[in-house]
Amino acid sequence: MLTLHHAPNSRAGRIVWLLEELGLDYTLNGMRFHPEDLKSDAHRARHPLGRIPVLEDGDIMLWESGAIVEYLIERHSDGALKPQPDHPNYPAYLQWLHYCEGMVMPPVNTIVVQTVLLPPERQNAEALGQAQKLLTRALAPVNERLGAVDYLAGDFSGADIMLGHAVFMSNRLGCVPDDYADLKAYISRLESRPAFVKGIET
Repeated sequence: MLTLHHAPNSRAGRIVWLLEELGLDYTLNGMRFHPEDLKSDAHRARHPLGRIPVLEDGDIMLWESGAIVEYLIERHSDGALKPQPDHPNYPAYLQWLHYCEGMVMPPVNTIVVQTVLLPPERQNAEALGQAQKLLTRALAPVNERLGAVDYLAGDFSGADIMLGHAVFMSNRLGCVPDDYADLKAYISRLESRPAFVKGIET
């Protein structure tokens, strides 16, 4: 049985979304996004830094949402949600899967820190503005790609689980301009998927 250690409004939502898309049985260990839960001895035994998500699969303990996405697709999907290595869309799949954490999430993290996690007296308007500009710039190639395809690797895939979740969160933060029409349409397509809704609302 798969167990997902999860806190709301976090990267763990990607994993709930993927588990639902794959129709896998799993249990959810819901935690608060609070040091009392994440920095507890019990959770530090799962992740030395007290982060989420963490996936348990038998005696396997795995962290990092990207690693978990790749693991579930390789071991639990029967070939779904990923083009085969000899498929023409495989390079695009890899590129957009990793573009998420490489280019989009770093400014998202800064924006969340500056607007949510820090008290007002410690927030830095200059750092926030720079991160917002960087995020909007990082989303431009994604918008361009989605002018040609409905999903990042042609068909819906793990790349959409990763980057689609980040794009949705970027839109929530007000960093997807109205003139990124293809990106806005993509977000609407994702929001129409029941598994996505479960991932966001859990």
